Amino acid sequence: MDLNYKDIQLQFQGFLNTPQLWKNDDVFGLDQISLPLVPDFIFNEPLPNNLRLGKRVERFVGAELKRHNSITICCENVQIQKEKTTLGELDCILKFEETPVHLEIVYKFYLYDPKRNGNALEHWIGPNKRDSLVKKLNKLKTKQLPLLYNPYTESMLEALNLHVEDIKQQVYFKAQLFLPYKCDTNDLAELNPNCVSGFYIHFEALKHFKDCKFYIPNKYNWLIEPINLVDWMNYILFEETMQIFFEKKSAPLCWVKFKNGEIKKCFVVWWNYT
Repeated sequence: MDLNYKDIQLQFQGFLNTPQLWKNDDVFGLDQISLPLVPDFIFNEPLPNNLRLGKRVERFVGAELKRHNSITICCENVQIQKEKTTLGELDCILKFEETPVHLEIVYKFYLYDPKRNGNALEHWIGPNKRDSLVKKLNKLKTKQLPLLYNPYTESMLEALNLHVEDIKQQVYFKAQLFLPYKCDTNDLAELNPNCVSGFYIHFEALKHFKDCKFYIPNKYNWLIEPINLVDWMNYILFEETMQIFFEKKSAPLCWVKFKNGEIKKCFVVWWNYT
């Protein structure tokens, strides 16, 4: 994977510009941390070549937190062990204006599936239907946040001179949301409408985009806000490439450049939603 310096800065800026998925404790009672704005700055920390996207975002969050004079990071990515078994990992413990905070970090891409049953939150799923917003919220509520109170976490907290009853729990949950093409749903429930980042279409609907040009960013660059200076594909080559993804039941994120020069993010999915 190309870890080009320019790409990393664009990824970092894309992360910073992604809004939080909700405010306060509006969703599932999970409390979003509210961070003061910081001026733009350069991310200059080393990134291992094989670091998956979620871990890369955690590095970006760490860099952002360090810019706040009111925040001190106590520890990051601490694995909690029971003998030789890993029970889980605490993303971050920090002090925010001297209040200790256990912070769980999430960055996701969700698509609105109008065919799914349930309440508004249950319509949001991962691009390949293996993930969902409600599934992640439940995991935070029942597994990730309760790990702080596990007896095997106690020795780590003691080493930091922290008492579990004094620690506040919050999440830092950012997401990009995608709606079906030409769908302006108001069914966002408590979610932040500013998180809507583009649209999605089924593979068979590509014929409606024959006048467009296309680009397929690598997964790290899913964070990036689309730019014009890339190697655009014509429709024929793009359709052939998407056929391969379709046969593998894989939904890639793409950029679509319309005739008027406008560029949009778009997932091309293999599953039906109409």
